[in-house]
Amino acid sequence: MGIRIVLVEPAGALNVGSIARVMKNMGLTELVLVNPQCDRLSKEAIRMAVHARDVLEKSLVVDSLAVALEGCQRAIATTARTRGIPTKLESPRTALPWLLGEKLNSALIFGSEARGLSNQELNYGQRFVRIPSSGVYPSLNLAQAVAICAYELYQASLSQEIDNSQNYGNLQGDKSDTVINAPIEALEAYYQDLETVLLDIGYLYPHTVKARMEKFRRLYNKANLNQDEVSMLRGILRQIKWAMSNSQ
Repeated sequence: MGIRIVLVEPAGALNVGSIARVMKNMGLTELVLVNPQCDRLSKEAIRMAVHARDVLEKSLVVDSLAVALEGCQRAIATTARTRGIPTKLESPRTALPWLLGEKLNSALIFGSEARGLSNQELNYGQRFVRIPSSGVYPSLNLAQAVAICAYELYQASLSQEIDNSQNYGNLQGDKSDTVINAPIEALEAYYQDLETVLLDIGYLYPHTVKARMEKFRRLYNKANLNQDEVSMLRGILRQIKWAMSNSQ
């Protein structure tokens, strides 16, 4: 599976080692740590990894979530809470098959043990997963959450489940029908351009820009934009900038 597990600021070496082990159990090998607060190669981590030490040794350490997602076309963020704007929270079994595909590079993002993912970090997700659990004690350990999601991904890869939902298309069918999204970094560059233009024309205001841009992200994520479409949209913004500068 071409899926990377991304851990944002993990604090516990025991958790990181346990995650490496369950990843190898379920056929996952790409682990990326964003600004880790522990040593992924500590004795504790290696002891918990058991025969998955190679996953720890090959893992990447980066300083930002943007870097962790470079080259990915699809990303799902995990969260235990709703956001400030209406957000569809899906179960792992429903959403995770969307990450599978021969031509896809995808990521599954987990937040730190203490705080989860911030709103800014959640912005990188195109779909959002919450693991259903008992209301009596709903909080899951990070390694447990990764294990549940890794298991669902492995089962989906075995059965080659097809997501035929209207919003996301046929993802595991004929290769010619597979939707290949634009890389996440291309989308982020477009969002930056869009924010600048909308501020310049007065549609956005500095005190509301974050909330409004979250809504735009949600809109574009539903569209499953490919690289040509993103390039076209950025071209429109460049032309708007040119027209504004030459109308003075």
